[in-house]
Amino acid sequence: MPEYYGHVSPDGYRHLMNLQHYVSHCGLEPRLLDLIALRASQLNGCAFCLDLHTRYAVKDGETIQRLACLPAFREAPLYSARERAALAWTESLTRLSETHAPDDVFAEVRAVFNDKELVDLTMAISLINAWNRLGAGFSVEPGAVEV
Repeated sequence: MPEYYGHVSPDGYRHLMNLQHYVSHCGLEPRLLDLIALRASQLNGCAFCLDLHTRYAVKDGETIQRLACLPAFREAPLYSARERAALAWTESLTRLSETHAPDDVFAEVRAVFNDKELVDLTMAISLINAWNRLGAGFSVEPGAVEV
């Protein structure tokens, strides 16, 4: 189904892929990008993205324990302060209509990311939310893309 997007809207798909390329090479840690993609996909219920990003995370060296505990990242002592802040920011922006990006979450993420990293992190969160809407909206089945 992902090839469907590119066939029907090649310019739109190309621009999303260009942003994906940027985010993947912006300097943020690949494992951090995997975690935020997984957390947003959990919140959005996108089975395709959950499958895809779990496979990426494992390929990038993520452990089963950390993947399994991701929904409870605040309680599990498995994540760094940087990861916790990024995951809290991911939840805040993914649930924006509920959270309104509270100042305390922004302060937490701002304390551990520099200006460029914070903008890039926010772009990465925005992008996975866009992919989730395509994946869930078009009911793309897990495994539709090779890793």
